Amino acid sequence: QVQLIESGGGLVQAGGSLRLSCAASGRTVDNYGMGWFRRAPRKDREFVATISRSGGSTRYSDSVKGRFTISRDNAQNMVYLRMSSLQPDDAAVYYCAQTWNPDGSERSRDYNSWGQGTQVTVSS
Repeated sequence: QVQLIESGGGLVQAGGSLRLSCAASGRTVDNYGMGWFRRAPRKDREFVATISRSGGSTRYSDSVKGRFTISRDNAQNMVYLRMSSLQPDDAAVYYCAQTWNPDGSERSRDYNSWGQGTQVTVSS
């Protein structure tokens, strides 16, 4: 079983940037797709971004496309989410997750390991 620990969340002004990190332990990530999801208060969890096991393929939700970038460093067992031009609607708890699908996935049900989340707050 892999353990995923997110970090890098915090308070940022609208228009600002943050980089979230996800550290994996217990199992290497290089055979698995990885993803980021988020949950805002009173909303369902939603897909943000996913990356294939090699890092060669990425997909994003329409709401973050062009502003967020997912990346990974398999040698370090790390996954990242670079977020820019942040808006108040981006405020949420962000979760890193691992999927059995090596190509990554936009469906939360395809993920079998989740981190505890890191809070992102965006002030207007």
